[in-house]
Amino acid sequence: QVQLVESGGGLVQAGGSLRLSCASSGRTWSTNRMAWFRQAPGKKREFVATIYWIGGSTQYADSVKGRFTISRDKDKNTMYLQMNSLKPEDTAVYSCAANSRPTAPLIEAGYDYWGQGTQVTVSS
Repeated sequence: QVQLVESGGGLVQAGGSLRLSCASSGRTWSTNRMAWFRQAPGKKREFVATIYWIGGSTQYADSVKGRFTISRDKDKNTMYLQMNSLKPEDTAVYSCAANSRPTAPLIEAGYDYWGQGTQVTVSS
């Protein structure tokens, strides 16, 4: 089992920045890939970004490309999401996810472990 805990959410004005963290514990040696998803009120959860844990390759949703950066610190077993130029439509609960096997990286079903989520609110 892998446990994930997010932090760093909050309230920010449009154009501002936030950095989310996702600390993992447990069987972290088995991590294959980690990702960020988000769910806005009344909407389905959507993919934001993913990172291959060993090699560090990344993928982003078109809506955040150029504004968000996903990264990881393998020594700290922690993943990050640097969010710049935030927009009101970025308001959502952001959740981190992890898997221990190669699966579809852009969908929820591709991940076995989930954090509890952290709220990000962007005011206009």
